[in-house]
Amino acid sequence: MRKDPIDRLRRPFDHFMHHQTTGGVLLFIGALVSMVLANSPWREAYHHLWEVPMGLDLGGYRLERSLHHWVNDGLMALFFFVVGLELKREVVGGELSDPRKALLPVAAGFGGMIMPALLYTLLNPPGSSTASGWGVPMATDIAFALGIMALLGSKVPAALKVFLTTVAIADDLGSVLVIAFFYTSDIGWSYLAIGGGALALMTLANLMGVRSALFYGVVGICLLWTAFLLSGVHATIAGVLAAFTIPARTKLNEAQFLSSLRKLTDRFSRQDPNGLPTLTEEQMQTVSAIKDSAKHAETPLQRLEQGLHPLVAFVILPLFAFANAGVELPNDMPSALQGTVFLGVLLGLVVGKPVGILVTCWLLLRTGAAKLSAGIRWGHLVGMSILAGVGFTMSLFVNELAFQDAEPVQQAKLAIILASVIAGGGGYLWLRSAAEPAPAKSEGDRSARKKAKSTTPH
Repeated sequence: MRKDPIDRLRRPFDHFMHHQTTGGVLLFIGALVSMVLANSPWREAYHHLWEVPMGLDLGGYRLERSLHHWVNDGLMALFFFVVGLELKREVVGGELSDPRKALLPVAAGFGGMIMPALLYTLLNPPGSSTASGWGVPMATDIAFALGIMALLGSKVPAALKVFLTTVAIADDLGSVLVIAFFYTSDIGWSYLAIGGGALALMTLANLMGVRSALFYGVVGICLLWTAFLLSGVHATIAGVLAAFTIPARTKLNEAQFLSSLRKLTDRFSRQDPNGLPTLTEEQMQTVSAIKDSAKHAETPLQRLEQGLHPLVAFVILPLFAFANAGVELPNDMPSALQGTVFLGVLLGLVVGKPVGILVTCWLLLRTGAAKLSAGIRWGHLVGMSILAGVGFTMSLFVNELAFQDAEPVQQAKLAIILASVIAGGGGYLWLRSAAEPAPAKSEGDRSARKKAKSTTPH
């Protein structure tokens, strides 16, 4: 294929954007910049920015929220939509489709939610003014955790990355349920009924074979998301529910796609281009037919997930971190570090997460109810469970819902950031040390490889 100068210029950028750690790097930069601004002479301008009102005026009805609310209730709904797509994909044809394979990581995910909540509650018992923060240390930030693990490359088995992904997805599902049932304000039942009708319409469209992303986008945003936003049920729940209505079936199976592709490529090769550098009209029609076949061989769910992932990973999550991680360091830092909210969140993520995951795994493996995937050792599980304590995005999100007063929000943010650094660094170092060293290369091995290379046909 001919390489234009722009292709060479784009290559480093494309490599950066497709690297698994890029999302985590941008997330970290967003958080760092927000913390610097929140503790700089521009702190007032930073905080004022997120309070700027923005709204839509439709036929005299105005829907107005602050910029901060639009980020947390609007853009994060798209993040939860992608989470829902990932969850449905795993249930339909991934790790969660086989109950025996899914049991261990899913149970570990929920075990890693229960223990942090218990530790937080021990320090902030029911009835106290800070008891509502028990949901803050429960979730794992999948972008950060997988980004850190990706830095280890082949030092960790691929099965461990799948295990961590499944644990994080179970965490995300649990967090969505916690938000829905415990962090929802007064419910407007009429708006919720409209949202239910929109959800039923999208489900019916799926059953009837509607595959248009535009249809699901219009109904999902204009009806489902808006109704949930006005109902009092957090609007991000609409994102997850909408994801489960997206079709996950192909119109062409593998055999049909291959047969169609062979016929179309044969037709393309028989169509005479008359020696011209451009395609003939007939060839252009054939190329369009090939595109249609390829489109029918993948699912709308896959197209949406792949299409939205860059927007979520490279724009929405860093913007969310920029809007929410800006915590002002208190003047009396020792008192803040001794606060029950700070200690509860910190211990929940750094201690509760790994303990909950490891105890759950030990019980299931001990009783024979589950077994580890090939290539995963207990040393890997320990490092992965430490890494799961990186709760950044989801913990910051729940923190905004859990507290009304500024002081516990500030303490929780400090704990989340510190815990994410400890868990991320600790998990990375543990997994790096747990990696088995490569076997020494003997003279016999080298000569055998040299001989095999010399006899390999070219």
